[in-house]
Amino acid sequence: MEQEMPTGREKKNSIRYTIFIYFTVSALAIILLLGVVLYTQMSRQLALAVQDENQAVLGQINRSVDSYLRTIMKLSDSLYYGVIKNADLNKETVNSQITLLYDNNKDSIANIALLSKDGQLLEAVPAARLKTGLDVTKEEWFGNTLERTDNLHFTTPHVQYIFDNNENQYRWVITLTRAVEITHGTSTEQGILLIDIRYSSLQQILKNITLGNQGYLYMVDSGGELIYHPRMQLIGTGQMSENTAMAASYRDGNYREKYGGEWRDVSVKSVGYTGWKLLSVTPNQGLPLSNLKMRLFVVFVVAAFLLVLVLTNTFISSRITVPIQKLEKSVNAIEAGDLDTEVYMGGSYEIRHLGRSIGDMAGRIKMLMEDIVAEHESKRKREFDTLQSQINPHFLYNTLDIIVWMIENEQKQEAVKVVTALARFFRISLSKGKSIITVRDELEHVRSYLTIQQMRFKNKFVYSIDASEDVLHLVSLKLMLQPLVENAIYHGMEFMDGDGEICVQVNREADDLWFRVIDNGFGMTRQQVENLLGEENHVSSRRGSGIGVKNVNERIKLYFGEDYGLTIQSEPDEGTTVCIHLPAQVYGEPTEKDKGEN
Repeated sequence: MEQEMPTGREKKNSIRYTIFIYFTVSALAIILLLGVVLYTQMSRQLALAVQDENQAVLGQINRSVDSYLRTIMKLSDSLYYGVIKNADLNKETVNSQITLLYDNNKDSIANIALLSKDGQLLEAVPAARLKTGLDVTKEEWFGNTLERTDNLHFTTPHVQYIFDNNENQYRWVITLTRAVEITHGTSTEQGILLIDIRYSSLQQILKNITLGNQGYLYMVDSGGELIYHPRMQLIGTGQMSENTAMAASYRDGNYREKYGGEWRDVSVKSVGYTGWKLLSVTPNQGLPLSNLKMRLFVVFVVAAFLLVLVLTNTFISSRITVPIQKLEKSVNAIEAGDLDTEVYMGGSYEIRHLGRSIGDMAGRIKMLMEDIVAEHESKRKREFDTLQSQINPHFLYNTLDIIVWMIENEQKQEAVKVVTALARFFRISLSKGKSIITVRDELEHVRSYLTIQQMRFKNKFVYSIDASEDVLHLVSLKLMLQPLVENAIYHGMEFMDGDGEICVQVNREADDLWFRVIDNGFGMTRQQVENLLGEENHVSSRRGSGIGVKNVNERIKLYFGEDYGLTIQSEPDEGTTVCIHLPAQVYGEPTEKDKGEN
């Protein structure tokens, strides 16, 4: 086919020229990108400024908390070194001195108590006694204090549960404990000084702190347990969570973490030697510019650039893509099998040239497909003719001899039976040239064959055909069972003395259809089974049909796919079972081969 030479106008409309214009316009996008980068950088600078400010606030709050805790620790030192260590509890009481120190610090202290190593309450201010039934020696803080006597121990915030008091309210406290030496006359023993710090006093220091860009503060102990959080109640009820496990592993410094699907900046400072960590969290959401007018101006400029860019790219992309889309539509139609569709030949020179090439290719494909279809149909007819020609004339001659013998011996009923079976046998063998028939017809075909053979081999074998009504309307391959039954007769029980049995069974299992030909003949070795399925050229028996088992297996795979076919189970002197696996498909629906041809 002759191709048209491109004109000057077609050259100007080429893809190369269009792409040049496209990249020129795309420079506007670069300008827009620079604007976005500038805006992002300014926002980042503001974010860094807010982060520095938050770190300064964190340092200030850390000093306040540290000062507060040092005050509590100084109270602990005063109670131990100024009161308990210098007193003989056998001779005097330290209650008044403890009460004096409590009164001076009661805004931040809820309880002060002195416990023996056996868990007995020696002194308590203002509490009077321990909770009834409470064994403090089993509390975790009690054992930790006696194990590490040189340390001060702080618990996480909890409701005061150790002492009975007259107030019908629950107080949240943080318990500080330390090991002390208690003097009884000339002997000393270990004890525990316990101070309940009012949680509200610590909370007061932290709760009014606000950080920029929706930031917040929270505090954890060394094990990752929350000591303070502005949303403590929500966390306690499970409505939100905090990254406490990671926080416990942080050292002092700045970190960037991803939690809850969002990035955020975290600063960490340790509080004294308590093991507590104070953390500030700043969500990494780019800060808006502080000046409203500047924000509005930037938004206006960005919107204008975007509008121009969208309009320009829409026009350019349509000039490039619309012809390609129309050509693609034509190609999709060809791909769907419509080789007669009109191929689009518009747009630039390159697209028109490609359209003409695709049209020519579709025409050539159509001619090749027609040739292939014709050749395939011819091949299928040759295969069928070859199969039909393999039916050995000896079978027909022997059957006619039986009929003649029966007539001569005045066995008219038996002769009629054999003639009827022979007519049915050849009627189904022909089947108007069809290769796929119903299970009912295939079973009728093999029943006719067995009837004739049973007449020939009097008292040699008996047969049975077992198939439920629900499988008779399914598809089967013609001349599939007869070669298998033929093998069972000639090679399995030809030399048996009247006790031969042949059973043909058909059953359905979900989407699978199974035929089984079972005989109690002499059986075969594994090598014989392999040869039976693997022989390249099957030699026809002088009395059989001449259709080999391998031929049947290959025909099944040809029509129904590689997942189907024959399997043979046989043992010498124990008989043979041949299984045929087909799809459970209603007669009239297309087979795998038919689908492949379409």
